[in-house]
Amino acid sequence: MEAFSQAVDLGYRYVETDAHVTADGVVIAFHDDHLDRVTDRTGLIAELPWSEVSLARIDGVAPIPLLQDLLQTWPDLRINIDPKHDEVVEPLGDLLQKLSALDRVCIGSFSDRRIEHFRERFGRAVCTSMGPRSVAKLRASSFGLGRSRPADNCVQVPTHAGKVPLVDGRFVRRAHRLGLPVHVWTIDDPEEMSRLLDLGVDGIMTDRPEVLKQVLEARAQW
Repeated sequence: MEAFSQAVDLGYRYVETDAHVTADGVVIAFHDDHLDRVTDRTGLIAELPWSEVSLARIDGVAPIPLLQDLLQTWPDLRINIDPKHDEVVEPLGDLLQKLSALDRVCIGSFSDRRIEHFRERFGRAVCTSMGPRSVAKLRASSFGLGRSRPADNCVQVPTHAGKVPLVDGRFVRRAHRLGLPVHVWTIDDPEEMSRLLDLGVDGIMTDRPEVLKQVLEARAQW
């Protein structure tokens, strides 16, 4: 929770997290599939009960946060959530519904299927970002190929798809003509942040929130 607390203290109102589910259905805010890389314990999260996962300490110090705790600790905070596996989709939807938090989250994923599941279950009650298929269609339409209006609420993409540039002025203008904000990840270099802001992107995901704040302040955009 410390990273989220630091972001809130800096003044951020939007944060991003990944979501996993334990073997007994508890949804956690954590990036990796396994505990091994960043905690003092080992194992695949999906195969462990919460009673074991809860004992893990990130960098040997901080406990892994429940997504419920993140949502309840800062009830006005907007959260972008990436459900990392199919198994987390149902319990995540149940949790958001139970906490009446659908109106302050955005669901983004590398899986079109997971995004479509949320749209089918909750309709326009939940914000979704484009999946890979929709992003490809948007990129094509930025060159005049195809004109369909996507069902999603925003676009969240890296600057490149492999080695191919993705976010350029043409892409941003096309998204904006369709009423879609453009969010780019994961940008830690201040010069790249400024370049993207010059293109007109609407949001930047970063592991260096203090740097992004400095860039936005210098541009009078904070």
